[in-house]
Amino acid sequence: MERKTQTSEEKDIILCRCEEVTQKTIEEAIGKGGDTLDSVKRSTRAGMGLCQGRTCQRLVAKILRDKTGKPLEALTPPTSRPPFRPIKLDLLAQEGNKTAERK
Repeated sequence: MERKTQTSEEKDIILCRCEEVTQKTIEEAIGKGGDTLDSVKRSTRAGMGLCQGRTCQRLVAKILRDKTGKPLEALTPPTSRPPFRPIKLDLLAQEGNKTAERK
């Protein structure tokens, strides 16, 4: 089956909604030597958002497969870390004061 070549406008599609990473950005990272899901993730932030790649990882993997020729089964899932939410420093200070009072 022949694949249609995409226009540059079509490559501006956002693949990672959490971090707003486009297909073009993913392909550029692969062109610069990114040949694993982890290396593409680290250079583009695709998969580092709130969903941790649950939305975009398969799309990035398919682009990697197409650009590198690696089968999907050979692409190791990237490392994941739970997302953090910023908290105000005064909340930490209050908690520290409560701990000190208990001692």
